[in-house]
Amino acid sequence: MDSWTLLLEGFATALQPQYLAFAFLGVFVGTAVGVLPGIGPAMTVALLLPLTYTLDPAAALITFAGIYYGGMYGGSTTSILLNTPGESASIVTAIEGNKMARMGRGAAALATAAIGSFIAGTLATLGLTLLAPLLARFAVNLGPADYVALIVIAFITVGALIGSSISRGMLSLGVGLFLGLVGTDWLSGQQRYTLGLPALSDGVDIVLVAVGLFAVGETFYIAARLRHGGVDVIPVTRGWRSWMTKADWRRSWKPWLRGTAIGFPIGTIPAGGADVATFLSYATERKLSKHRDEFGRGAIEGVAGPESANNAAAAGVLVPLLTLGLPTTATAAIILTAFQSYGIQPGPLLFESQSNLVWALIASLYIGNVILIVLNLPLVGMWVKLLQIPRPYLYAGILLFAVFGAYALHSSPTDIVILLIVGILGYFMRRYGYPVAPLVVGMILGPMAEEQLRKALQLSQGDLSTLVLQPFAAIAYGVLALLIVGGLWLRRRQRRYEQALTESISVPIKADSEV
Repeated sequence: MDSWTLLLEGFATALQPQYLAFAFLGVFVGTAVGVLPGIGPAMTVALLLPLTYTLDPAAALITFAGIYYGGMYGGSTTSILLNTPGESASIVTAIEGNKMARMGRGAAALATAAIGSFIAGTLATLGLTLLAPLLARFAVNLGPADYVALIVIAFITVGALIGSSISRGMLSLGVGLFLGLVGTDWLSGQQRYTLGLPALSDGVDIVLVAVGLFAVGETFYIAARLRHGGVDVIPVTRGWRSWMTKADWRRSWKPWLRGTAIGFPIGTIPAGGADVATFLSYATERKLSKHRDEFGRGAIEGVAGPESANNAAAAGVLVPLLTLGLPTTATAAIILTAFQSYGIQPGPLLFESQSNLVWALIASLYIGNVILIVLNLPLVGMWVKLLQIPRPYLYAGILLFAVFGAYALHSSPTDIVILLIVGILGYFMRRYGYPVAPLVVGMILGPMAEEQLRKALQLSQGDLSTLVLQPFAAIAYGVLALLIVGGLWLRRRQRRYEQALTESISVPIKADSEV
């Protein structure tokens, strides 16, 4: 049965009234939380993860897909109207979009971001539909040594390319690997690193770690830097049907397509994530635009291209996640946690063992994109009102919701204690510049790496050379070297471009502040 037939069957499932309602709920809640200031998609997904545990697997994953896409888009509203990016990938949107809003063109910035997200998300999901089954059919023949090589790629690239410091990224990865070892050894049945506490005999729950790091830790960090006083939200006027002029459409459609072409491939490989894609898209649009003098002062191309790249990269991340079980971003790691909570392990066999479920999930991505644009254009006034929630009430509510979610997992007060301890760890990591994504990836993939390593050594009777002499493993390590070199080059180029960009717009920003 070909992919298109399976996709149609997926639509038949996803379009059922109950699943359609869950898709709408996911997009609505994801956007509502993602639009709040200082809350990025990883925090949104982690915070709402416990909500899905009462649903059946199909409903939960469809809801989660909606939360993912809604949270990815929600940050653009905050960036444009409040100049507060929820994540690094929204920095460029804040630079140009907020300038447009200050000139009274916030409506056009929001519209081009929403339409660009829809186009990029749809095209990137089409790429996922075509690429994922092919990769899964190839990967199903991989052996334990090959999986060890893939996991090593995920470890090193995520540890080295996420964050500003390689050493801090690798140290964060090491902490995650250690936490992944806590619990009962699956081979010998012996407990390890449990400190004699029965609550740790089954290991540290990854949901507690995800919510603690991304929700509690991030909230502590933001609260410590909280600005007092009211929030200055730029109002949006005029009806949404007249937001974009013909000139805006003419200047936006090419950046939408170019952003998609840049974002999707970068999302499928561990080369730095959506923030690299957005900066590359911005640099491309600045170089190709006929209105270069507007960049740094409110160029619509500087919103259209990066927002498209951001959402295309979000769909691209799902390719290695679904086909290989490898998360390459923090948000992907939390999505993997959602799969595992239902006893589902993403990987090559997913398209065979859970065919109906995975194709319903892919179909829901198309549906979620349509719901996303329907929600975000007419209802932008409601999202703007959410931005005016007083910050102390907002972050107190997030902490309360996180604690309730943690307690609901096992109805155990011990989980709340673990949540707070991990939250404090997340605060200090954020405070001193240690990325939290490698910790989550290490904790999730660590036990998998241990299992595959033991299998490989058992098959080879302890011969370590089998880990590098298998044909695919040898090729994978060669690709790893290229990814590291290419990723570091992209990072260096991004930092240089950020510095040049800051210098080029420093004078206009100073002038605006004086006004």
